[in-house]
Amino acid sequence: MIQLSLAKRNFALPVCGSMPNLKGGMNKFIIFSFCLWLSLFDFNSQAADKKLPGYTDTPMIPGQKWKVHDANRPRPKVVKVGPSETLGQKPPAGAVILFDGTDTSKWSHNKWKVENGYMEVTRKSGSLQTKQKFSSIKLHIEFATPKEVKGESQGRGNSGVFLCGPYEVQVLDSWNNMSYADGQCAALYGQFPPKVNACRPPGEWQTYDIEFLAPKWDKGGKLVRKATVSVLHNGVKVHDKREMIGPSGHRNVRPYKQHDPGSIQLQDHGNPTRFRNIWLVELED
Repeated sequence: MIQLSLAKRNFALPVCGSMPNLKGGMNKFIIFSFCLWLSLFDFNSQAADKKLPGYTDTPMIPGQKWKVHDANRPRPKVVKVGPSETLGQKPPAGAVILFDGTDTSKWSHNKWKVENGYMEVTRKSGSLQTKQKFSSIKLHIEFATPKEVKGESQGRGNSGVFLCGPYEVQVLDSWNNMSYADGQCAALYGQFPPKVNACRPPGEWQTYDIEFLAPKWDKGGKLVRKATVSVLHNGVKVHDKREMIGPSGHRNVRPYKQHDPGSIQLQDHGNPTRFRNIWLVELED
């Protein structure tokens, strides 16, 4: 007898030699094929039950073979990293200090919790934006996703760092947390996954060291330089002069539209993610 599982029920099938009224090699082949078909049917039904996070009804990303937030896009390889070498790094002379642990005056509102040298997202209080507008920059920022793990995929430690307006570097707890590849921590959201997953455990401080070159248009309004982003996540280079397809978007592809310098924004996505030691150096365009 052969034991098979079908739709979570066990079935016993006789081996070819014990089947009544069936003789010869052809009969054995038919029985074997039928058994194999049943086993594959069960395997596929189980795979369907384990749905990967992501989408299948989103547009294709221009220049790629993947859709936006594609559920089937390979996830970045996990690499083991220690504390970042730039953790606690002091700003150089001439840097614009956006948050020194106490002063939130550079931001649009101060409804987030401020204590022990960090800011923490207060749910439904709204995202923070800098009052000052920026173009091309080098940005240092430190963050920690909640130590108490709640939720999964995009519902776990979610926030984002928006550069000069609409260009997002994703913040997420990607430590043993499956999500779509272009929404992982350090992804250029909706466009490019990080080269590797260099996350630290929940509750531990992490760093982004970002170089951002703002898009440029000529006098006639023609785009002559795309937004270009390099990111070190905990000291690991996960993006190297990556040209963004356009502004970041959720489940869509957004074209470039000429715009002025913009704010740095920290996203309120409903999770109590923390930020500290935020400063930048402005670059010449």
